[in-house]
Amino acid sequence: MRNRLARSLLIAAIAVLCADSQIAGAQSANPAGATKNDWAYYGHDAGGTRNSPLTQINRENVAKLQVAWIFHTGDISDGRGRPKRSGLETTPILVDGVLYLTSPFNRVFAVNPETGKQLWVFDPMIDIAAGYGDGLINRGVATWLDGTRARGKRCRRRIFEATLDARLIALDAATGDPCMDFGDRGQVSLRDVARYIPGEYHMTSPPAVIDDMVVVGSAIDDNARADMPSGVVRAFDARTGKLRWKWEPLPPNDPGSAASSASANTNATKAWRTGAGNAWTVMVVDPERDLIFVPTGSASPDYYGGMRAGDNKWANSIVALRAKTGELAWGFQLVHHDLWDYDSAAPPLLATIRHDGKTVPVVIQGNKTGFLYVLNRDTGVPVFPVEERPVPQSDVPGEVTSPTQPFPLAPPALVPQKLSADDAWGITAADRDYCRERLKSLRNDGLFTPPSLQGSLSEPGNVGGMNWSGYAFDPQHSLLLVNTNNIAAEMGVVAADKYWDAVGNNQGDLEYTQQYGAPYGMFRAFLSAKAHHLPCTPPPWGTLAAVDMAQGTIRWQVPLGSLAPNKPMVPLGALSLGGPIVTAGGLVFIAGTVIDPAIRAFDVENGKEIWKFDLPTSGAATPMTYQVHPGGKQFLVIAAGGHSKVTEEKQSDEIVAFTLP
Repeated sequence: MRNRLARSLLIAAIAVLCADSQIAGAQSANPAGATKNDWAYYGHDAGGTRNSPLTQINRENVAKLQVAWIFHTGDISDGRGRPKRSGLETTPILVDGVLYLTSPFNRVFAVNPETGKQLWVFDPMIDIAAGYGDGLINRGVATWLDGTRARGKRCRRRIFEATLDARLIALDAATGDPCMDFGDRGQVSLRDVARYIPGEYHMTSPPAVIDDMVVVGSAIDDNARADMPSGVVRAFDARTGKLRWKWEPLPPNDPGSAASSASANTNATKAWRTGAGNAWTVMVVDPERDLIFVPTGSASPDYYGGMRAGDNKWANSIVALRAKTGELAWGFQLVHHDLWDYDSAAPPLLATIRHDGKTVPVVIQGNKTGFLYVLNRDTGVPVFPVEERPVPQSDVPGEVTSPTQPFPLAPPALVPQKLSADDAWGITAADRDYCRERLKSLRNDGLFTPPSLQGSLSEPGNVGGMNWSGYAFDPQHSLLLVNTNNIAAEMGVVAADKYWDAVGNNQGDLEYTQQYGAPYGMFRAFLSAKAHHLPCTPPPWGTLAAVDMAQGTIRWQVPLGSLAPNKPMVPLGALSLGGPIVTAGGLVFIAGTVIDPAIRAFDVENGKEIWKFDLPTSGAATPMTYQVHPGGKQFLVIAAGGHSKVTEEKQSDEIVAFTLP
């Protein structure tokens, strides 16, 4: 009885706290109903700038940061047996004085942001043994404030999560209980899509919220088959869960449809067979313009496009949709007829910059090539010029490569885009020789060299460039802070009738996937030396850069972390998956480095590292910061659990918070 009473009092206290800090009708301009010192979206604000106005932690005192509290989710899977391996990628949000975060098993937690004590937990009971292609990961939740509902009423504030098993769940922010008026007792099935496949179709990123709608994309496995599930983007009523609209990035995969016949091939007897083109990363919104910005991934299968001829719009793009209707306002394709797994993996970022003496609202979109595209937010027209340039063509029978690809003239590419055998790197002479000979064996015509039967070089490889880590924007200095990866890959295709022989004869490090339904399977591998397993590309293999968005130039670029933190002979610069944030205190915070467990602070003006703290394991997530009360302490929070695909790393379940003494 005492425990039930205590819980009831706690729930009531949270509800009062929520009511006191909310403004009726706030969702029309600010769906989260948040203050500037909150962190109400995955990217801090609706436009995903990851910029905090807080200054309590600054250049002068950041070295004094100390651990304030540690929260354990309790959810870890090491991948042995049936379950996939887990990674902790959540970025918490903070609204109404409560921190909300997720675990790899899709459990949602409400946490006291100043003490790290759990307030409530909701378990959607996903099947953790299912074959989710990305492993057991989730990047967080979204929130919405119903300004029409009286203060103190159930589900006035809602927390939304999209789960690995393809459900959209609405929870009461005060109690963690399902909002029973949403869908079927608090949840909506997201499995009603063309060619749905359990496990291969799943959700890893938080939904987007605009006005009274919650918008979801999907994660879809790479390379599994030609006709993967549809990459449809859908908007649901935030109160009822009713479907409001849906948008298909690719024409319907139906051999009898007019879109299929017109899009697939000049020979109309061939079926248009593809899928995906999905929005698996984070979307951002502009409520004032009634726009939602959707980054899309590659069409299926990734490495052979003979069954999806043409540019494959709107895969590999950034598109602006009308939030009220789902209609396409404009689209810009970053890669035509993708054959490299060059997804638009980074979230878009909305900013206002000065260009040619004018103030211009822009959307910034980077991709795995290492290019940044800066587009007018209203029209999609490039602010810095983009030109179509001829690119290498395929010699694979049945493949029809795009003759050109879009190259931005500014900013410059943030990673190398070519690698010759003479450039091969190794920490020893034997490593260099191995890398040099392997590079000589590959087709290598520079950026956009297509897959081949012999094997081709992809530089950068399929982890980027820029991946889901994204970027942060500092409006004071007009700087975009970007972490990038620099590792080349070998990739190619093998005829279906020779596929299993190739798999059986594989004695190296090649990864094979059948691409079922296509005439070719695929193979790929990151290029690293045989003895010491360091990349064949010259270091640094990971950097943090500051891009001047007014001039379209790189202000500074520094190595980020180390692949061997305790071995000084290994050059600096590690791959990273987990992005930066920037604060008005002049600091860039970032973790995410593979193998390297540190979270770091850099001076935004010059890139100097001024603080480092070793976490329990790699913080494969984007940090966040907040101040709960005016005059209270500023906190910095990072999830430290390791990367789901990096088996060399220790795993953990820790959410770590820092503050000043």
